[in-house]
Amino acid sequence: MAKVVIVAERCKSCGYCVKFCPNQVLAIGKQVNSKGYEVVESVKPEECTGCTICGQMCPDGAIDVYR
Repeated sequence: MAKVVIVAERCKSCGYCVKFCPNQVLAIGKQVNSKGYEVVESVKPEECTGCTICGQMCPDGAIDVYR
């Protein structure tokens, strides 16, 4: 099973990772970072296949995927 780690301070809630995740693992959450953006969170971690599409799509390098 893979694990998605979001670096909260880099996330700006652009939603690219959410949009392109083939298994709808990610969603924009309620936690807010110091810049005022709602941070993306893993809502279905058991569905993550480790494809890394979310990390590739993130323009801010806020996502790491561990397999």
